[in-house]
Amino acid sequence: MSANNLFLYTLLYLLLTACAVPPPPLHVQIPDHSIDYLREIKPILDKRCVVCHSCYNSPCQLKLSSYEGLDRGASKEAVYNAQRLKTMDPSRLFFDAQSTEEWRAKGFHTVTENKAEPGFNDSILLQLLAHKMDHPESSGTYQPEAEDLTCAEDGAELGSYLDKHPNRGMPFGFPPLQEEEFQLIAGWLAQGGKGPTPAQQQKLITPKLADQREINRWESFLNRTDPKHRMTARYLYEHYFLAHIKFGTATDEYYELVRSRTAPGKPVDIIATVRPYDDPETDTFFYRFRKIHSTIVHKTHMVVHFDRWMLARFQELFIRPQWQEEPHEVDYDVHLSANPFIAFEQIPPVSRYRFLLDNAHYIIMTFIRGPVCRGQVALNVIHDHFWVMFLDPKYDLSVKFPGFLRMNQENLVMPIERGSQFPISRLLNHVIHNNKYHQASLRYLRSRQDFYTANYDEGLGYNAIWKGERSADAPLLTVYRHFDSASVHRGVLGGLPRTLWVIDYPLLERIYYSLVAGFDVYGTLGHQTSVRLYMDKLRREGELGFLNFMPLEKREEMQSAWYIGAEDTQVDAMAPFMPAAISFTSDDPKREFIEHIVTKEIPASAGIGFDPINYLKDDGRYNQGPAHLETDQDILRGFRSVTGPNSALLSYFNSYNANLAFVRIERENRKDACFTLVVNRWHDNVSYYAMILEKRVLNASKDRMDILPGFVGSYPNYFFKIHEKDLPDFLALLSAKEQVSEEEVDRFVRYGINRADPQFWQEYDWFQQRFFEEQPVEAGLFDLNRYYPLARIRE
Repeated sequence: MSANNLFLYTLLYLLLTACAVPPPPLHVQIPDHSIDYLREIKPILDKRCVVCHSCYNSPCQLKLSSYEGLDRGASKEAVYNAQRLKTMDPSRLFFDAQSTEEWRAKGFHTVTENKAEPGFNDSILLQLLAHKMDHPESSGTYQPEAEDLTCAEDGAELGSYLDKHPNRGMPFGFPPLQEEEFQLIAGWLAQGGKGPTPAQQQKLITPKLADQREINRWESFLNRTDPKHRMTARYLYEHYFLAHIKFGTATDEYYELVRSRTAPGKPVDIIATVRPYDDPETDTFFYRFRKIHSTIVHKTHMVVHFDRWMLARFQELFIRPQWQEEPHEVDYDVHLSANPFIAFEQIPPVSRYRFLLDNAHYIIMTFIRGPVCRGQVALNVIHDHFWVMFLDPKYDLSVKFPGFLRMNQENLVMPIERGSQFPISRLLNHVIHNNKYHQASLRYLRSRQDFYTANYDEGLGYNAIWKGERSADAPLLTVYRHFDSASVHRGVLGGLPRTLWVIDYPLLERIYYSLVAGFDVYGTLGHQTSVRLYMDKLRREGELGFLNFMPLEKREEMQSAWYIGAEDTQVDAMAPFMPAAISFTSDDPKREFIEHIVTKEIPASAGIGFDPINYLKDDGRYNQGPAHLETDQDILRGFRSVTGPNSALLSYFNSYNANLAFVRIERENRKDACFTLVVNRWHDNVSYYAMILEKRVLNASKDRMDILPGFVGSYPNYFFKIHEKDLPDFLALLSAKEQVSEEEVDRFVRYGINRADPQFWQEYDWFQQRFFEEQPVEAGLFDLNRYYPLARIRE
């Protein structure tokens, strides 16, 4: 841009800003009592504001799940920025700054400050809430995560924004607060918008006595000074840094494991590194538990139970066994610490793998629900629905022969070793397969295939699949992609998926380190894309792990069906060639394999069985549902009738915001039922070309839908409320195979709860309360940022 053009643009901006008129200050009736933030204000924010303003994807980084976040305020800089060429300074609440002044220095501005005269208020927060009260109807489309939102820093910017967008008050694209809620917040702001009292704050951050006893026990274990305990604690911390830890007590509180400069017994002084394996830059630090006092939101609520069994298990896995070498501490050299196969080489691989299997659900969940998996580009590396199994440690050669890992250390390197500033030039090489990470992954895979073929010259059988050791284990997992979010569930949910994975120790560890521990949400385009492309290799490795169990003559055909139209010459190069040990008796070995595993190998105590609604056995048919849906069994049969392919409605509603819906069935004399509709979009392939050209690999005629009891996912796209007498009509609309008419579309939409519906919040509250009732430990607030964007006022 020339100097003249820059001057003109700057002048135009200044003129427009000067012409912008701030909204007039609002008259506020000063309350006659002191409003308590925790008792009176926080419940309103939780119910109506935190549902969009939490975590990294909070619009304007305004995180309202705690007073600290509200006080921090908003920022114009977006955390999720796929075009970022320089790393962004981290802005993690409770980590990267500890005071209001520090946050202001990082560019955050207040939303609660009032500069008006007494009796009036001009804070940004109240102005946005009041604007919605004055303009309650929503019209048009609303995408809170869109890049065109204005994060107004002052009254002039806010006035310009609201003049341009008169329907964008808060809550954004939803009905306004109730009058009494608004007045309560207005009164609180008029009183200075104060947070918890010192006594209340101390209670918020202080563990209950029962939890403190457990904390003392755990911190004693994690902070022993001998090298064996120190390296064990380091390994555990690097895997649990995202966990919401619940101790084996009767409390309802959760904790996070952090590194602190201060010893147990003193207030935590957080060491705020970007990654858990980054150098703490101090010789003396401690592993500590910090109480989580923010509102729990489901998308980040990944619970791990630290009970007596877990402590004994860590002793069994890490402390009692003899290690590969004399235990010694390893430094935090960036290239070493970014490769767990080097950093933790001294810990027996069998111990590491059994630890990961104990935590299989959590480990996969961190990838599926962690910061890496936000948005289409991050998630189109996986199919919309697949099942995951694990190789039994007794058959995992990397566990049986640790020298194999040592021999392949250089082939197991990951792009994360280059940190957050992955160069664009190397990224281009990454795409055209001319870089060390792609070549290393191919070398490792060929080495693995050769090693397994040599050791299992007759192939692997059913006994090579891990069955779990406890009833609480997760030997089988279901992963759903919901376009720009995803979820993982214990067991085999849904119909038979196109792809299945079998994961071994090196693959599971690399999935975790490349996509979770090593991923920097504040990193550059190069870093984030290199991680996405590397995951493409890891996904294929999991798929090939499954293909190794299939008949040799079927493997190429099956793999080709997963990569229809893929312009990738490397598919054939990664084809498995190990012999097959299983003698299949049907023409559908994939189905025969998984049905044998589920019905004959997994212990009954695990409680894992096929989905009674969506899984159709080989001889099953999608029968027409019953005419009257009176019993629970009738409802299940009715749902089964609509789970087949070729639904005309699914083809009609093929938007990326139409993939996950919660359904409430109102019943006269029984408790209302609740189900989730999960749409599985067909992709011809999910190779890295689909990252940019996803629309070209979609085929709406092959989309399918799973209907599951309860709740699936963190980001509902729509709510439906259907009276039981209307359920046959609703199911008939879903099962229609011919092109749907406008009248049928309108009829279907009328069963839904649009974001413009005046009763929206009542319906949302029902679903949220039901979730807490059904899953009191695992539940958290749903996120409404991705609710269907079109506001449609019912006539």
